[in-house]
Amino acid sequence: MVNSQKGKKERKFPHVYVVLLTLVVICAVLTYIVPAGAFDRVETADGRMVVDPASFHTVERTPVSIFGLLSAVPKGMVEVADIIFFIFIVGGSFAVVQDTGAIEAGIGKITKSMSGKEKLLIPVIMAVFSLSGGIFGMAEETLPFIPIMVTLALAMGFDSMTGIGMVLAGAGAGFAGAFMNPFTVGVAQGIAGLPLFSGMWFRIAMYIAMTIASILFVYRYASKVKENPKISSMHDFDKRRDDTLDLDEIRELNKNDKLVLLTVAATIILLVIGVVVFEWYIIEISALFLGMSIVVAVFGKLGFNGFAERLVEGMAGMAGGALIVGFARAILVVLTEGSIMDTILFGASNLVSALPSSFTVIGMYLFQCLLNVLIPSGSGQAAVSIPIMAPLADLTGITRQTAVLAYQLGDGISNILTPTSGYFMAGLALAKVPWEKWAKWFIKLALIQYLIGAVFILIAHVIQLGPF
Repeated sequence: MVNSQKGKKERKFPHVYVVLLTLVVICAVLTYIVPAGAFDRVETADGRMVVDPASFHTVERTPVSIFGLLSAVPKGMVEVADIIFFIFIVGGSFAVVQDTGAIEAGIGKITKSMSGKEKLLIPVIMAVFSLSGGIFGMAEETLPFIPIMVTLALAMGFDSMTGIGMVLAGAGAGFAGAFMNPFTVGVAQGIAGLPLFSGMWFRIAMYIAMTIASILFVYRYASKVKENPKISSMHDFDKRRDDTLDLDEIRELNKNDKLVLLTVAATIILLVIGVVVFEWYIIEISALFLGMSIVVAVFGKLGFNGFAERLVEGMAGMAGGALIVGFARAILVVLTEGSIMDTILFGASNLVSALPSSFTVIGMYLFQCLLNVLIPSGSGQAAVSIPIMAPLADLTGITRQTAVLAYQLGDGISNILTPTSGYFMAGLALAKVPWEKWAKWFIKLALIQYLIGAVFILIAHVIQLGPF
């Protein structure tokens, strides 16, 4: 008998590079269809450049040619070069750490001590990342933790999706429901003229709801994978990974391993201090982890050539994922060079204002959710949208606090879903998890979070969350 399925091609989700290039082409076509327009930018008292909501005007068309479309990719890579090389350096640095065997020995000790209680680590780890996201907007700073958490999850009988989920879903829940994030809540409230971090009690309740939903989602999934590893979409790939651990073959911690682990721990502490106190960003964090790799190589006795070879191998392994960030940025390059970014923003704001008053607040929320695909930067989205949304809120009987809340949720939830989010794509690259597999896994949680967000926005509107 001939198998009727034989010869048929297996349907596969398009590669993320195909998805991104398709989006770039669509945006380029739109530059020939959508009228070109622009808002004037004005400087606030504290030096921020924001949109003047009454200044929209048409400008000369600047449609993107075929060559301009192709040029958008290298231009995008140049614009996010710091993130791309950050991925290379962090990936290479952790490859050096991995080569010493210290991480394996340390994880082996933790895993053996938690035997039978592995799942208890999930809520603890996620709560820590969630607090970091809620207090100081942890986003790019999650990247160094991802390789460690993926290795830990695999060693404990889960999958790589659980490992990256603990980090991204944990920090993402905190970021979306943030109660003290200066980069989103602080910036948006400042532009809207609200007292800094006002309405915190309401945001804390929202933060708790977001965090609990995320922890339960990841915990439930990890429990199923623990019972039946084959249900994981990463099952086949995880079996072929070169960074998995066999607990029966792991050596005991020795003196050098402890020195390596202390170096990694000290680096993480310095990372937190640097970000919170000294406002470090990509360049400084990259330098920190490069320095860590050098010290680790000394303690791990890798030698000069051993250090260099492993660093290069680790960087090479990150190439495919790192360059995705540049491809994603090309979308924004095309929209900007085609002079239609502000036109899209203007049209969307008009559509929101035309809704019945009872639906305007949800319209604002949906608008911010869609805008985050084009402008994944939290502070950047606030600078563009809040000057428009705040006056719109005044005109439609919605408090400015509620408008800021709609921005916060719309900006935060899809940061770990949209492929235009640079740090998110970098995280997937570090975890070696394809975007399409992550999207299929995370979309259920995203929908839950969007629903939670809608409920809180409606409550805020009903109670007229203030002070105004």
